[in-house]
Amino acid sequence: MRLATARDELEPLRDPTVTGPDDPRLTIVVLARVVESLGTLPMVTPHEIEGLFAADLAYLQDFYGVINFGSQQEFEEFVAAQRALGQAPGVSSSDEAPAPAAESQEAAPTSSVEAAAALPRPGRGAIEEIRSEARH
Repeated sequence: MRLATARDELEPLRDPTVTGPDDPRLTIVVLARVVESLGTLPMVTPHEIEGLFAADLAYLQDFYGVINFGSQQEFEEFVAAQRALGQAPGVSSSDEAPAPAAESQEAAPTSSVEAAAALPRPGRGAIEEIRSEARH
């Protein structure tokens, strides 16, 4: 994921599928613009973002918020939490610090759900539900 530009936030408002600044689809379109790759996908479109699990979408939203609006400390905490799990997004493997030797393999999360639960969630206490009448 790269840093967002003003155009990345404004251009999706012109998208005919986005009804306004409160439309939940706006998040999908903005993320599709700034996520440069996703796993082995070389190109990310709104279709791929729509297909993510809710926890994965929430993670991308949080990461977007930290790198674009968070403080340096929030960014460092987010990356440190990823390094503790063995993966730091946006950081090449040569830049990553090795995990402390004192950590045992048993303490590491065994599933992606456990891994997502272990991540810090700056600015988000829970995934917010959008009422169906607000979507139309």
